[in-house]
Amino acid sequence: MAAVRLLVLGVIRTRQPTYGYAVRRELLSWRAETWTNVKPGSIYHALKQLTHEGKLRAAGTEDSDQGPGRTLFELTEAGEAEFRERMDAALVSIDMEELGAGIAFMDALPRAHVIAKLREQRRNAAAVRDELRAMVPDFPGRYEPPHAPDLLELWGGVFDNLTAWTDGLIERLAAGEYRMPE
Repeated sequence: MAAVRLLVLGVIRTRQPTYGYAVRRELLSWRAETWTNVKPGSIYHALKQLTHEGKLRAAGTEDSDQGPGRTLFELTEAGEAEFRERMDAALVSIDMEELGAGIAFMDALPRAHVIAKLREQRRNAAAVRDELRAMVPDFPGRYEPPHAPDLLELWGGVFDNLTAWTDGLIERLAAGEYRMPE
């Protein structure tokens, strides 16, 4: 749910004021359902929850030819604060869904800040990779399935790839790729 909240906050922050269906349409255009667990119901649930928590506010109603007017949403100060907190958490995360949501909006933060967070994320991923690889010689143990070393090597490879990918992104950001607030 953390990734969905960040995605909803980020789209509204970028397009505000906007309505729920526009958020959904934007995320569909990114094919977000292929790299996150975002579904139409989770988007509307996040909108309702964020409004209830005071992170979003209704900014009016837009007329619609197909039914009742659509409620327009915008971020409150509390919503902006949550967006920034969730961005910081996402950019250091080794969870692909959460990291992906952070990468989607990294251009909302200053370049040096994003690079620092991604360096932390790289350290996190490398530490997990190294832990997994260190376990391989101890398997198979007495109670583990015989294929446990293969699983550890698989996940070690995933985290090795993540560290290399993060290195490349950091290099591109340091070289000035992407427009970001400076």
